[in-house]
Amino acid sequence: MNKTIGLYWFTNDLRLHDNPLLLRASAEVEELICIYCYPKMSPYLKQYAQTSEFGSAKQQFLDESVHCLSLSLNALNQRLQVVDLPPYQAIKYVTDKLDVTHLFVDAVSGSDEQDVVDKIQAEAPHLAVVQSEVRSLFCVEDLPFELEALPDTFTKFRKKVENLALTEPVEAVTTLPSLPDELVLPTLSLTRDVQQSLFNGGERAGLEHCRQYFASTLASEYKQTRNGLDGMDYSTKFSPWLAHGCLSPKTIYAMLKRYEAANGANDSTYWIYFELLWREYFYWYARRYKRQLFRFSGIQNQAPLTSFYAHRFQQWKKGETPFPIVNACMHQLNETGYMSNRGRQLVASCLVHELGLDWRYGAAYFESQLVDYDVASNWGNWQYLAGVGADPRGSRQFNLEKQTEMYDPHMEFIDRWQGRCAGAHLDSVDMVDWPIVMGSSDKAASSEKP
Repeated sequence: MNKTIGLYWFTNDLRLHDNPLLLRASAEVEELICIYCYPKMSPYLKQYAQTSEFGSAKQQFLDESVHCLSLSLNALNQRLQVVDLPPYQAIKYVTDKLDVTHLFVDAVSGSDEQDVVDKIQAEAPHLAVVQSEVRSLFCVEDLPFELEALPDTFTKFRKKVENLALTEPVEAVTTLPSLPDELVLPTLSLTRDVQQSLFNGGERAGLEHCRQYFASTLASEYKQTRNGLDGMDYSTKFSPWLAHGCLSPKTIYAMLKRYEAANGANDSTYWIYFELLWREYFYWYARRYKRQLFRFSGIQNQAPLTSFYAHRFQQWKKGETPFPIVNACMHQLNETGYMSNRGRQLVASCLVHELGLDWRYGAAYFESQLVDYDVASNWGNWQYLAGVGADPRGSRQFNLEKQTEMYDPHMEFIDRWQGRCAGAHLDSVDMVDWPIVMGSSDKAASSEKP
């Protein structure tokens, strides 16, 4: 009788704890191959982000996360095959070499990954494709509505799900089937130079951060501090590990409930759950709308009145706009790979409303730089702000001067991140890169001594 051989394709589920799919694989097959396909910039991303490589902080966090998973699998006498191939080619290579009987993969929110799964399944109908939710609070069976009937706003979604009982996180797998002897797969070595960074990638670092956060009293003050722009303590900072699946949202929720039992619940502790539900909404939003997540007209099929000025986009990316708060946020992003939630709202509002740019360019640049990039949350939030997503009230514009007065009244954040760009003008060229000729009053103003 032939052996059952499983192929576990790790995507953004880089952990052993609370991984019911890996637990299922350990029980259902006799041999197991674990692969991770190192992501590359797609032509689409290069076109819209206007860059040819991921930010260094983002790459380092990913490398550390993959390395941590590799060490954890080694401890169970397994090996993570990190391959420099597109997912379809990597999976096809393995299934052509071996009589793979099962493919295990997270119920992904990204349409590209699901397209790979569907193509493999169509070509190999004998292959048992096993998918389940590994990155969400709820399983699709838990939802009190069909996915096609996903509520059109977050508030409606929250009211339907926030009181649902959550299943407990499952224990980390302790044994795994062995690797087939005959498999030879070209693997990628992760040998980049390590730089100082805000976050250490990987499951162990994520769990330790979570434990330390709930060992403090920060959770009881979260609602008052969450709109901060700088520092480590104003927000939970769970997002980098959540984005890569190094942390399970159910594990965070379980720790939150234990914290509330020991320290009392208040508006701040509820707000941490509230933010997890926002993330959850966009996860199902991406599952529901698939490629509409990336359309200019979004899910509303209503194209915003924006265009594209290459020079303005470069100003925005480099933090050289006439808006100091925006410049500071972009400098912070480019240096650290991170930006506060408030900062993201402000720079997105600036790109869409003050600069009049196609929102997809901003979303793509975030994708290229953020250590906590999550396809659903990133593109869903950009659609939301541009008025083409889950918000019937249309686009949201922030008054940047007022926001600066509220959140950086003494300009400390702006000065730390060098947001004041002397002489920054919105345009020196028009939308097709022809130089703009300044009028006489502009010339006089530009020649005045301070």
